[in-house]
Order: sequence, then structure tokens, then C-alpha cells
Amino acid sequence: MSSTRLTEGWRSSSSRLLGLYSLLFIAWSSVLLGVMYWRVSDYLDGLSESALLQRAHLFQRFQGPTMDEALSDSLRYDIHGTYAYGVFTEQGKHLSGPLIAMPHGVQPDQRSREIPGWRLADGVRAESGRALAVRTQDDRVLVLVRQSGKLTAVNSIILDALWWGVSLTVIPGLAGWHFLRRRPLKRIQQIEAATNRIIAGDLGQRLPVSDRRDEIDRLSSIVNAMLERIEQLMTEVKGVCDSIAHDLRTPLTRLRAHLYRTRVALGDDGPQAMQIDRALAETDLLMTRFSALLRVSELESGQRRSAFEDVQVAALLEELHAFYLPLAEEKEQTLELEIGDGASTLRGDRELLFEALANLLSNAIRFTPEHGRIVLRVVEDQGAPRIDIIDSGPGIPAEDRELVFQRFYRGQNESGRAEGFGLGLSIVAAIAGLHGFRLRAGGADDGGAWLSLRCAPESPV
Repeated sequence: MSSTRLTEGWRSSSSRLLGLYSLLFIAWSSVLLGVMYWRVSDYLDGLSESALLQRAHLFQRFQGPTMDEALSDSLRYDIHGTYAYGVFTEQGKHLSGPLIAMPHGVQPDQRSREIPGWRLADGVRAESGRALAVRTQDDRVLVLVRQSGKLTAVNSIILDALWWGVSLTVIPGLAGWHFLRRRPLKRIQQIEAATNRIIAGDLGQRLPVSDRRDEIDRLSSIVNAMLERIEQLMTEVKGVCDSIAHDLRTPLTRLRAHLYRTRVALGDDGPQAMQIDRALAETDLLMTRFSALLRVSELESGQRRSAFEDVQVAALLEELHAFYLPLAEEKEQTLELEIGDGASTLRGDRELLFEALANLLSNAIRFTPEHGRIVLRVVEDQGAPRIDIIDSGPGIPAEDRELVFQRFYRGQNESGRAEGFGLGLSIVAAIAGLHGFRLRAGGADDGGAWLSLRCAPESPV
């Protein structure tokens, strides 16, 4: 998964809620297990303290050789070697017992202390433990030591169990968070893909609806119902426009025929003949406009997909360049052809592609001033050929670049007058949409226009 997808995943509300719940669950579990460990450790320390005090109180009842004998007997029954003792004078001189030196900081105040280790008769035994010093009835000091190795082992077992508990809680929690957030995120991506196709002009596309009928499905159903109505209205409006254009072609054709016969009958030029010539010109413009409108409708209906074939991009551009080179030279313009590595084969209708590129190139020649420069090139764009037409003309204003491909939209020339019928680039957009190609308008480095046709089906996401 790319970094972009990861970022989108973290931004989703489901991921945030599940992540927050996981963090709170982990934090609460850690606090709970930490409190349990602290309580158990404190309880074991209390047991150690209590055991030392009980032994000290027991041995304080004896004195002299009787106490020494009782202490020696206690070691014989200490099979784990947990305890050790030593008898000392008030000055700290060793009298008896395996503990030959008083641990540092231990005073006969009947309070046990943690010690890092102690010295025995057979050497140094560096084990931590607790030591307690008490005065006996014969004014000696009895030091009892209990090693904490067994308690530490118990604490380690408890700590390991707690760590395992945390791990077995955190890992399934994170795994569950990861897999639970994937399903709604995947559905959102499917909805986004369908929405992108709708934005691209495929009004027949609908948002996916699953069998769960949850809130996302309810929202998708509402949007689908709205799309159904929008598509119905658009179809009705488009049908009315196409019907008007189709129905008016026949009376316009008859009108032109009558005007032409009247013009022929008048013979020489005169005021009436000039008026009829103007009427013929306006009639031709109307017929051209209706023909272009019907052409756009035909292309948008997708009826020409059956004629798709493999098209050599280089050969197509060479033919286009040769066709328009005389027109450019007539205006003293430079028409350059650049065929790069992106000149491969594409799938489409060669006649329609030639028509679309010819429309773009003729516009570039039309709006580029004399001695201007026009570049027709093909480059590779993410593994697909992209055809660019760049000119040194006045360019397309930034606010018009998304509008020039709409029906009947006409830009303005330097004098502020609208140009053309507003259907030429609509035909180009319809041809690009029929092939699934991406048509874009931008600005060239020198201020002119840049139009590109990326000849590959656009990805929905």
C-alpha cells in the first residue's frame, strides 16, 4: 500500500474511532495489569517482612546456648536455603552463625531493610534480600536474613504473565483494528471510484450497495435515486435538443433550396440578390450548427465503439502534420512534429481520433498569429501515449480551461466578441469520452495554449 493510501486510511472516521478505542483499551489494560503487579509485589514484600518478624519474635524467647541451638536447627529444616542468621555483639563482632558480617545499614530497631547481598562463612553470597536485627535477652544482636530470590522469581512469573496478557490483548486489538477498518475504507474507495466515473460524464454509473443495508448503503441508495432522476432529466433535455436539431434540418434544407432557386432566377447582382445571399449564408450556418449538435449526440451515445482498432500514433500524427502544414505555411507559421518514445499503438477509432486532433490543430493555427510556432508532439505519460498541441497564441484564460469543452461555450477574442458555435471542442471532448481518454487544457510556457489528449482509459481512482 502506498503512503497516500496509508494517509487516507488514517484520515477515515472509522480508523480514528477504532484506533482511539484500541489506544484507550490498551492504556486501561496496562494500568489494570500494572496495579495488579504492584499489589502482588507489595503483598509478597509484606509476607517476607512478616516471616522475618515471626522468626525474630520466636528466637527472642531463647537466650544463650538454647538460642544458638534453635537457630542451628532452623537451618537444617530450611531445605531451600532461604534464611541465614548471625549473632553479633553490640559493637558488631561476629559470635556465631553463617552470617559473618552485619549488612550495611541494618540496626537493631526491628525494621527490616533491603540489602544487595551478605557475607557467609563460606564466601560472599551476592543475592538481594531483606535483613532484620533484634536484641536478644542476653544483650546480643541477632541478624536474620531472608533472600528474595524466590519472591523475585514469583514476581518475574507474575510480570511475564502480565506481559503476555498485554501482548495477547494488544496484538489481537491492533489486528482487529486493522481488519475492521479495511471494510468500510474499501467501501468508501468503491464509492469514490463510482463517483469519479460519474464526474467524468458516465451518468449511468451508480454507487455500490451491499446486502448489509447499513447507513452507508442507505446513503448510497439515496444518492442513486437522485442520480436516476438527474439522468432522466438530462436524457429528456438532450432528447428534446436532438429532436429539435433533427426535425429542423429538413425544413432548413428545403428553405435553402428555395432560396438558392430564387437566387439563380434573379441572375445578376442586385439589392435583392445580396439579401438572398446573406439569407443563404445564415441558413448554411444554422445547418452547420445543427449538424455539429447531432454529431456530438451521436458520439456521446457510444455508437462508434464497434469500429475500434489498433492505431499507430506516429503514422496518425505524420498524416495530420502533412495535412495542415500547407495551411500553417500560408500563415507563415512554424508547424513542428515531435515523435518521442510514447509513439506506440493505441486502441480506438482512427477516423474519430483524426477528427479530434484536426479540430485541435486547426484551432491552434487559427488563433496563432503570423510567424508563430505550433508544436504537435507525442510523449509517454505513465506508460501511455499523450498527444500535445502547443501554440504561441493568446492562450486560454485559466478560468475558461474547464469550460471550453462544454456545449455552446464560446470564448472571446481580443475584441471581446465570442468565437465560433461553441461545439468544436465539444466534439473533441465527446470523442475523448468515447475512447475513455483524458482531454485537458492548460497554458504553454510562452503564454500560449496547451491541449493534451492522454490516450489511455482513465483509472477510476
